[in-house]
Amino acid sequence: MAGQVHYAVEGAIARLTLDQQDKLNAMSFEMWTAVSALVQRAEADRAVRLIVVTGAGGKAFCAGADISQFGDNRTGEEAVLAYDRAVNDASFALAHASKPTIAAIDGICFGGGMGLAMSCDLRLASAVSRFRIPAARLGIGYGYDNVRMLTQRLGFGPTAELLFSARIVGAEEARGLGVLQHVWPAQTYAADLAAYLQTMAENAPLSLIAAKQALVELEKPESEQNRAKAQAAIAACYHSRDYVEGQAAFKEKRTPQFKGE
Repeated sequence: MAGQVHYAVEGAIARLTLDQQDKLNAMSFEMWTAVSALVQRAEADRAVRLIVVTGAGGKAFCAGADISQFGDNRTGEEAVLAYDRAVNDASFALAHASKPTIAAIDGICFGGGMGLAMSCDLRLASAVSRFRIPAARLGIGYGYDNVRMLTQRLGFGPTAELLFSARIVGAEEARGLGVLQHVWPAQTYAADLAAYLQTMAENAPLSLIAAKQALVELEKPESEQNRAKAQAAIAACYHSRDYVEGQAAFKEKRTPQFKGE
């Protein structure tokens, strides 16, 4: 089987685990196709507050696209279009999910894997992680939508430098470029990541959804932004039981118990 994307829910966190370990979790066509469906599954689950994408095996998040499939899946106009559609659907699902999406990166994050990580709202990594967009070394034209996303996330200069140089970037430099929000030592990465995710998962679900909706709209051209949709998500917070619970917990100096209603 050409790799899998495992799905598991732990408390309020849905985990999508990329698993093709003999190829450092390189993304097969089947894996790209699975991502969007699993994101939709997580969105439909009221218990889920965060969607986390990670890699199996502890050596890589994802080494990129599975090049061994290119002969079958990226040769000929129809095949290229179908493959690119699967990649774009996976990236779109993560970027536009109604709930926060987080890439948890421990190890190699190259090419299509980096594109997938950049589609998430946040990227958290161990200090041994490495990043690269090697398209220029493979004779591949990096996708227009991915270039646009990178410029939105990082700015023109850093995007151009990463694409033109095709070089490997360490975790600390990646944080400086805006690729990563947090970097933790390899020895404490698992514990630090778990603690960070738990803190976020304890926040009010409707507040997280409202913030994500606003972020999604703000990335669109101004003429396409659905301000009313974002405002409706914000208004839902103020009409919720969680809003009452948040105020009560603050006054009583206790941890709020949010239920997403």
